[in-house]
Amino acid sequence: MTQEKRILLAFALSFLLMMGWRSLYPPPEPPPETQTDEAPVAAEGEAEAPAPAADPAGAPSYATLPVLRGSQAREIIVENGLYRIVFSTQGAVVKSWVLKEYKDSHQEESLREPLDVVNAAACEGVGYPFSLSLESADLTQKVNEALYLTSPGPNRREAPTEVTFEFSDGQIRVKKTFSFDSSYVVQVDTQVTDGRRNLPHGIHWYGGFGDRFVRERDFARFAKVVYGLSAEPEFTDQGDVEGEQRIPGPLELAGLSDRYFAGIFLPGSTDSSFRISKRTWEPPDWTDEDKPEIVEMALARTEFQSEPLRLFVGPKDLAVLGAVSPSLEAIVDYGWFGFIARPLFSMLRYTHDHIVSNYGWAIVLVTILINLALFPLKLKSIRSSQAMQRVAPQIKAIQDRYKGYKFNDPRKQRMNQEVMALYKQHGVNPFGGCLPMVVQIPFLFGFYRVLDLAIELRQAPFVGWIHDLSARDPFFILPVTMIVTMFLLQKMTPTPATDPAQQRMMKLMPIFFGIFFFTFPAGLVLYWLVGNLVGIGQQVLINRLSKTPAPVPAGKALPRKGKRADSNR
Repeated sequence: MTQEKRILLAFALSFLLMMGWRSLYPPPEPPPETQTDEAPVAAEGEAEAPAPAADPAGAPSYATLPVLRGSQAREIIVENGLYRIVFSTQGAVVKSWVLKEYKDSHQEESLREPLDVVNAAACEGVGYPFSLSLESADLTQKVNEALYLTSPGPNRREAPTEVTFEFSDGQIRVKKTFSFDSSYVVQVDTQVTDGRRNLPHGIHWYGGFGDRFVRERDFARFAKVVYGLSAEPEFTDQGDVEGEQRIPGPLELAGLSDRYFAGIFLPGSTDSSFRISKRTWEPPDWTDEDKPEIVEMALARTEFQSEPLRLFVGPKDLAVLGAVSPSLEAIVDYGWFGFIARPLFSMLRYTHDHIVSNYGWAIVLVTILINLALFPLKLKSIRSSQAMQRVAPQIKAIQDRYKGYKFNDPRKQRMNQEVMALYKQHGVNPFGGCLPMVVQIPFLFGFYRVLDLAIELRQAPFVGWIHDLSARDPFFILPVTMIVTMFLLQKMTPTPATDPAQQRMMKLMPIFFGIFFFTFPAGLVLYWLVGNLVGIGQQVLINRLSKTPAPVPAGKALPRKGKRADSNR
């Protein structure tokens, strides 16, 4: 055979060999191309086969992520004796966080239910707690609307337990892990990655926080943003929040609180940053022009933060707050008089736990003890007022002689010198009635703050018509009785005031107090009323033991100090 024939034969044999091989061993068919939103969904608890990830430009990533998707939305319930939390696998968010030991503040007592600190109606429109935010709006929407896979287990689980939610579309992967124990603290670990690096993200608590049945005025008074170090946290009124504000570290705690409850992030790293924002929420059936505003919070996580954080959601009970590490006791803001308020609260709680089992009667007993302890100071103040009353006619005579002069006239200075000389001559201290009252102020305001903030008084009954010591008297019996006792006490107590205008103002003080106390919690009014009753009893005793001499007319000399003046006083 010629060379040309050999080449043609070789080509023919090669072609036949290739055709035969293909018929015996056909190649696998390529997978059909599908759109992302039409991709099949894995069954719950199962993962799809790994698929290569690609960036928006179509270039392959240098890591591949498994595709993890749930098949349908379902609820996972975690509870213990303190709370009942409902998660949704759609978005891996919290839809309800019920504190079992407390009821909401619905005006109808029969309609009150266990307190849910998640406002479900608001969250339906603005988002739920533990939603995430990323740099891209599209990614944010994707991870918050996705169906997540959950760790194996029943839909209802008892704490202590751990629940994990995972989602991945092959390009981004999200994992949220929640760990529960027997306390109000939940450990939260969130991870977001694109296969190359961890992505920075924010963990949000949307929809506001607290008891949604609290009256707007009361909520605005006590609603705070709390942040900073645990020993000395900073407080900002939620009403002062404008738009979105970023609070940088160092942070040991950051969150929202109302009068009796708090939701506090405890970051694993003090360099975390905290964001608060306010937006208007418009309920579907809202018709008023003034739309309610809600304050939301978020904790920012950088790509370098991998440690879990913790979240406290519970009552502002000092015993509960003190058991958290770091302690959260300081989020109960007693103000300037906290140094005396805390011991007074301990006294109130001890009285309730060991002497009487009713906080109303505990307030009565502690108020009596406070007034008895301050009685020596009150007695000194009354004695000083009596001495001032005795010299009042002579002081008025001096003032009348100089009443025609202007305030800046040098002769006015001479009037003051004569008055002080009169005080010195007869041993009268013009400030003797004020200084004892100054010492009493920390006790008065300290106990006032205790009764205003103690969660133990929330929905605590007293007697008869008083079913809630933290709410106002529904029939205003206590405030009216308080005003009457203030008038009686004022009439019985000597006053050093000599100016008629000043005396008229003092007579109006019970009415001014009454106007404020009509809206105050019943526990506070009870405290003031009992103080008045104790004061009346003390004044009766003082008047019997120490008869007040009649005022000496102007121009007549008083006995000098050390003689009859001392015995009369």
